[in-house]
Amino acid sequence: MLLKNGSKGEEVKLLQEKLGLGVDGVFGPGTEAKVKEWQAANGLAADGIVGPGTWGKMFGAAAPVVTPAAAPVAIPPSSFKLAALKGHIPDAVIAQIPETAAKFNITNSLRLAHFLAQCGHESGGFKAISENLNYSADGLKRIFGKYFPGDLAASYARQPEKIASRVYGARMGNGDESTGEGYKYRGRGYIQLTGKSNYTGFAKFIGEDTVANPDLVANKYPLASAAFFFDSNKLWSICDKGADEATVTAVTKRVNGGTIGLPDRIKHFNEYYNLLK
Repeated sequence: MLLKNGSKGEEVKLLQEKLGLGVDGVFGPGTEAKVKEWQAANGLAADGIVGPGTWGKMFGAAAPVVTPAAAPVAIPPSSFKLAALKGHIPDAVIAQIPETAAKFNITNSLRLAHFLAQCGHESGGFKAISENLNYSADGLKRIFGKYFPGDLAASYARQPEKIASRVYGARMGNGDESTGEGYKYRGRGYIQLTGKSNYTGFAKFIGEDTVANPDLVANKYPLASAAFFFDSNKLWSICDKGADEATVTAVTKRVNGGTIGLPDRIKHFNEYYNLLK
Protein backbone atom coordinates (compact mmCIF):
# COMPACT_ATOMS: atom_id res chain seq x y z
CA MET A 1 0.00 0.00 0.00
CA LEU A 2 1.16 3.52 -0.83
CA LEU A 3 -1.11 6.52 -0.38
CA LYS A 4 0.11 10.00 -1.27
CA ASN A 5 -1.02 13.33 -2.73
CA GLY A 6 -3.31 12.46 -5.64
CA SER A 7 -4.43 9.04 -4.37
CA LYS A 8 -8.16 8.28 -4.30
CA GLY A 9 -10.43 5.55 -2.96
CA GLU A 10 -11.78 3.76 0.10
CA GLU A 11 -8.38 3.54 1.82
CA VAL A 12 -8.07 7.33 1.63
CA LYS A 13 -11.53 7.65 3.20
CA LEU A 14 -10.46 5.41 6.10
CA LEU A 15 -7.31 7.50 6.50
CA GLN A 16 -9.24 10.77 6.53
CA GLU A 17 -11.74 9.39 9.04
CA LYS A 18 -8.92 8.30 11.33
CA LEU A 19 -7.29 11.73 11.12
CA GLY A 20 -10.51 13.59 11.83
CA LEU A 21 -10.71 15.19 8.40
CA GLY A 22 -13.61 15.70 6.04
CA VAL A 23 -14.06 12.43 4.18
CA ASP A 24 -14.07 12.71 0.39
CA GLY A 25 -11.68 9.92 -0.61
CA VAL A 26 -9.23 12.31 -2.29
CA PHE A 27 -5.70 12.62 -0.88
CA GLY A 28 -5.03 16.34 -1.33
CA PRO A 29 -2.77 18.92 0.33
CA GLY A 30 -4.92 19.05 3.48
CA THR A 31 -4.70 15.30 3.98
CA GLU A 32 -0.98 15.36 3.26
CA ALA A 33 -0.41 18.08 5.88
CA LYS A 34 -2.40 16.14 8.47
CA VAL A 35 -0.48 12.95 7.70
CA LYS A 36 2.83 14.79 8.19
CA GLU A 37 1.58 16.17 11.51
CA TRP A 38 0.50 12.69 12.66
CA GLN A 39 3.77 11.08 11.54
CA ALA A 40 5.86 13.65 13.41
CA ALA A 41 3.79 13.17 16.57
CA ASN A 42 4.22 9.39 16.37
CA GLY A 43 7.96 9.22 15.77
CA LEU A 44 7.84 8.54 12.03
CA ALA A 45 9.50 10.32 9.11
CA ALA A 46 7.11 13.17 8.30
CA ASP A 47 7.05 12.71 4.53
CA GLY A 48 3.26 12.85 4.10
CA ILE A 49 3.26 9.43 2.40
CA VAL A 50 1.26 6.57 3.91
CA GLY A 51 3.12 3.32 3.36
CA PRO A 52 2.95 0.07 5.36
CA GLY A 53 4.79 1.57 8.34
CA THR A 54 2.50 4.56 8.79
CA TRP A 55 -0.64 2.54 8.05
CA GLY A 56 0.38 -0.22 10.45
CA LYS A 57 1.07 2.18 13.30
CA MET A 58 -2.12 4.12 12.65
CA PHE A 59 -4.50 1.16 12.38
CA GLY A 60 -2.57 -1.51 14.27
CA ALA A 61 -2.37 -3.73 11.19
CA ALA A 62 -1.37 -3.69 7.55
CA ALA A 63 -4.98 -2.97 6.60
CA PRO A 64 -8.22 -3.02 8.58
CA VAL A 65 -10.74 -5.74 7.87
CA VAL A 66 -13.88 -3.96 6.75
CA THR A 67 -17.52 -4.84 7.08
CA PRO A 68 -19.05 -5.91 3.75
CA ALA A 69 -21.77 -3.68 2.34
CA ALA A 70 -25.08 -4.66 3.89
CA ALA A 71 -28.62 -4.69 2.58
CA PRO A 72 -31.03 -2.02 3.92
CA VAL A 73 -32.16 -2.80 7.47
CA ALA A 74 -35.19 -1.79 9.52
CA ILE A 75 -34.58 0.50 12.50
CA PRO A 76 -36.39 -0.84 15.60
CA PRO A 77 -38.47 1.52 17.77
CA SER A 78 -36.49 3.36 20.44
CA SER A 79 -36.75 6.17 22.95
CA PHE A 80 -33.65 7.67 21.32
CA LYS A 81 -33.92 9.91 18.27
CA LEU A 82 -32.31 7.29 16.07
CA ALA A 83 -33.77 8.64 12.85
CA ALA A 84 -31.53 11.68 13.32
CA LEU A 85 -28.47 9.45 13.07
CA LYS A 86 -29.32 8.17 9.58
CA GLY A 87 -26.67 9.24 7.13
CA HIS A 88 -24.22 9.80 9.96
CA ILE A 89 -23.92 6.19 11.16
CA PRO A 90 -24.57 3.04 9.08
CA ASP A 91 -28.15 1.77 9.35
CA ALA A 92 -26.85 -1.65 10.40
CA VAL A 93 -25.25 -0.03 13.45
CA ILE A 94 -28.31 2.09 14.27
CA ALA A 95 -30.45 -1.07 14.21
CA GLN A 96 -28.32 -2.59 16.99
CA ILE A 97 -28.69 0.39 19.32
CA PRO A 98 -32.08 -0.28 21.00
CA GLU A 99 -31.25 -3.79 22.21
CA THR A 100 -27.66 -2.88 23.08
CA ALA A 101 -28.78 0.19 25.04
CA ALA A 102 -31.29 -1.83 27.02
CA LYS A 103 -28.77 -4.53 27.96
CA PHE A 104 -25.79 -2.35 28.80
CA ASN A 105 -27.12 0.66 30.69
CA ILE A 106 -27.05 3.20 27.87
CA THR A 107 -29.79 5.18 29.54
CA ASN A 108 -29.51 8.63 27.97
CA SER A 109 -28.33 10.52 24.91
CA LEU A 110 -25.13 11.69 26.61
CA ARG A 111 -23.95 8.13 27.20
CA LEU A 112 -24.95 7.06 23.71
CA ALA A 113 -23.10 9.94 22.05
CA HIS A 114 -19.92 9.21 24.00
CA PHE A 115 -20.20 5.50 23.19
CA LEU A 116 -20.82 5.95 19.47
CA ALA A 117 -18.02 8.49 19.08
CA GLN A 118 -15.51 6.05 20.56
CA CYS A 119 -16.81 3.05 18.60
CA GLY A 120 -16.77 4.96 15.35
CA HIS A 121 -13.21 6.14 15.74
CA GLU A 122 -11.80 2.83 16.96
CA SER A 123 -13.36 0.98 14.01
CA GLY A 124 -12.50 3.46 11.28
CA GLY A 125 -16.08 4.64 10.84
CA PHE A 126 -17.78 1.38 11.93
CA LYS A 127 -15.87 -0.58 9.27
CA ALA A 128 -13.18 -2.59 11.05
CA ILE A 129 -14.67 -5.48 13.01
CA SER A 130 -11.72 -7.84 13.40
CA GLU A 131 -8.07 -7.34 14.30
CA ASN A 132 -5.78 -8.05 11.35
CA LEU A 133 -2.28 -8.39 12.88
CA ASN A 134 -0.65 -8.67 9.47
CA TYR A 135 2.58 -6.98 10.60
CA SER A 136 5.95 -6.76 8.91
CA ALA A 137 9.06 -7.68 10.89
CA ASP A 138 9.76 -3.99 11.52
CA GLY A 139 6.20 -3.46 12.66
CA LEU A 140 6.44 -6.35 15.13
CA LYS A 141 9.66 -5.03 16.62
CA ARG A 142 8.20 -1.53 16.95
CA ILE A 143 4.81 -2.43 18.40
CA PHE A 144 5.39 -5.78 20.12
CA GLY A 145 9.14 -5.62 20.65
CA LYS A 146 9.20 -7.43 23.99
CA TYR A 147 7.65 -10.52 22.36
CA PHE A 148 10.13 -10.60 19.48
CA PRO A 149 13.70 -10.27 20.76
CA GLY A 150 16.67 -10.47 18.40
CA ASP A 151 15.77 -11.62 14.91
CA LEU A 152 12.68 -13.60 15.95
CA ALA A 153 10.28 -11.17 14.23
CA ALA A 154 11.47 -12.25 10.78
CA SER A 155 10.04 -15.76 11.25
CA TYR A 156 6.62 -14.36 12.25
CA ALA A 157 6.25 -11.48 9.79
CA ARG A 158 3.03 -11.39 7.73
CA GLN A 159 1.64 -14.45 9.53
CA PRO A 160 -1.28 -13.11 11.61
CA GLU A 161 -2.16 -16.44 13.22
CA LYS A 162 1.39 -17.01 14.47
CA ILE A 163 1.71 -13.39 15.58
CA ALA A 164 -1.52 -13.36 17.60
CA SER A 165 -0.78 -16.75 19.14
CA ARG A 166 2.53 -15.44 20.44
CA VAL A 167 1.51 -11.92 21.45
CA TYR A 168 -1.72 -12.95 23.20
CA GLY A 169 -0.61 -16.41 24.35
CA ALA A 170 -0.62 -17.30 28.07
CA ARG A 171 -2.49 -14.16 29.07
CA MET A 172 -6.07 -12.81 29.18
CA GLY A 173 -7.22 -16.37 29.83
CA ASN A 174 -5.60 -17.79 26.70
CA GLY A 175 -3.50 -20.93 26.60
CA ASP A 176 0.16 -20.69 25.60
CA GLU A 177 1.35 -19.99 22.08
CA SER A 178 1.06 -23.60 20.97
CA THR A 179 -2.72 -23.67 21.59
CA GLY A 180 -3.46 -20.94 19.04
CA GLU A 181 -5.93 -19.33 21.44
CA GLY A 182 -4.23 -15.96 21.10
CA TYR A 183 -5.39 -15.89 17.49
CA LYS A 184 -8.75 -17.53 18.17
CA TYR A 185 -9.59 -14.83 20.70
CA ARG A 186 -7.95 -11.88 18.92
CA GLY A 187 -9.65 -8.50 18.91
CA ARG A 188 -13.15 -8.35 17.44
CA GLY A 189 -16.01 -5.85 17.53
CA TYR A 190 -16.03 -2.07 17.28
CA ILE A 191 -13.88 -1.80 20.42
CA GLN A 192 -11.88 -4.95 20.08
CA LEU A 193 -12.85 -7.61 22.61
CA THR A 194 -9.64 -9.60 23.16
CA GLY A 195 -8.72 -12.71 25.15
CA LYS A 196 -10.57 -15.87 26.16
CA SER A 197 -11.47 -14.52 29.60
CA ASN A 198 -13.23 -11.53 28.02
CA TYR A 199 -15.00 -13.74 25.48
CA THR A 200 -16.12 -15.95 28.37
CA GLY A 201 -17.47 -13.02 30.35
CA PHE A 202 -19.28 -11.67 27.31
CA ALA A 203 -20.76 -15.10 26.52
CA LYS A 204 -22.18 -15.37 30.03
CA PHE A 205 -23.78 -11.95 29.74
CA ILE A 206 -25.12 -12.18 26.21
CA GLY A 207 -26.34 -15.78 26.51
CA GLU A 208 -24.60 -17.08 23.40
CA ASP A 209 -21.42 -19.15 23.25
CA THR A 210 -18.86 -16.73 21.87
CA VAL A 211 -16.10 -18.92 23.32
CA ALA A 212 -16.98 -21.76 20.94
CA ASN A 213 -17.93 -19.32 18.16
CA PRO A 214 -15.74 -16.23 18.57
CA ASP A 215 -16.61 -14.82 15.14
CA LEU A 216 -20.05 -14.02 16.57
CA VAL A 217 -18.42 -11.06 18.30
CA ALA A 218 -17.46 -9.54 14.95
CA ASN A 219 -20.41 -10.62 12.85
CA LYS A 220 -23.37 -10.47 15.25
CA TYR A 221 -22.29 -8.47 18.30
CA PRO A 222 -19.78 -5.79 17.22
CA LEU A 223 -21.73 -3.06 19.02
CA ALA A 224 -22.86 -5.16 22.01
CA SER A 225 -19.31 -6.35 22.69
CA ALA A 226 -18.16 -2.72 22.73
CA ALA A 227 -20.97 -1.83 25.16
CA PHE A 228 -19.91 -4.78 27.32
CA PHE A 229 -16.45 -3.18 27.51
CA PHE A 230 -17.96 0.17 28.55
CA ASP A 231 -20.26 -1.42 31.12
CA SER A 232 -17.69 -3.81 32.59
CA ASN A 233 -15.11 -1.07 32.93
CA LYS A 234 -17.56 1.41 34.46
CA LEU A 235 -17.09 3.98 31.72
CA TRP A 236 -20.68 5.23 32.02
CA SER A 237 -19.81 7.09 35.21
CA ILE A 238 -17.17 9.00 33.23
CA CYS A 239 -19.59 9.68 30.37
CA ASP A 240 -22.07 11.09 32.87
CA LYS A 241 -19.67 13.89 33.80
CA GLY A 242 -20.71 15.95 30.81
CA ALA A 243 -20.58 16.96 27.17
CA ASP A 244 -17.31 18.88 27.29
CA GLU A 245 -13.93 18.11 25.74
CA ALA A 246 -12.45 17.14 29.11
CA THR A 247 -14.99 14.32 29.43
CA VAL A 248 -14.39 13.08 25.89
CA THR A 249 -10.67 13.10 26.69
CA ALA A 250 -11.19 11.10 29.89
CA VAL A 251 -13.29 8.48 28.08
CA THR A 252 -10.73 8.32 25.27
CA LYS A 253 -7.91 7.59 27.70
CA ARG A 254 -9.83 4.63 29.11
CA VAL A 255 -10.70 3.25 25.66
CA ASN A 256 -7.47 3.97 23.80
CA GLY A 257 -4.90 4.06 26.57
CA GLY A 258 -3.91 7.51 25.28
CA THR A 259 -5.42 10.29 23.22
CA ILE A 260 -4.77 9.16 19.65
CA GLY A 261 -7.40 10.63 17.36
CA LEU A 262 -8.86 12.86 20.07
CA PRO A 263 -9.97 15.67 17.70
CA ASP A 264 -11.93 13.16 15.62
CA ARG A 265 -13.55 11.66 18.72
CA ILE A 266 -14.52 15.12 19.96
CA LYS A 267 -15.91 16.09 16.54
CA HIS A 268 -18.09 12.99 16.33
CA PHE A 269 -19.22 13.24 19.95
CA ASN A 270 -20.47 16.77 19.30
CA GLU A 271 -22.09 15.65 16.05
CA TYR A 272 -23.94 12.72 17.63
CA TYR A 273 -24.90 14.54 20.81
CA ASN A 274 -26.39 17.47 18.92
CA LEU A 275 -28.41 15.01 16.81
CA LEU A 276 -29.62 12.99 19.78
CA LYS A 277 -30.38 15.56 22.46
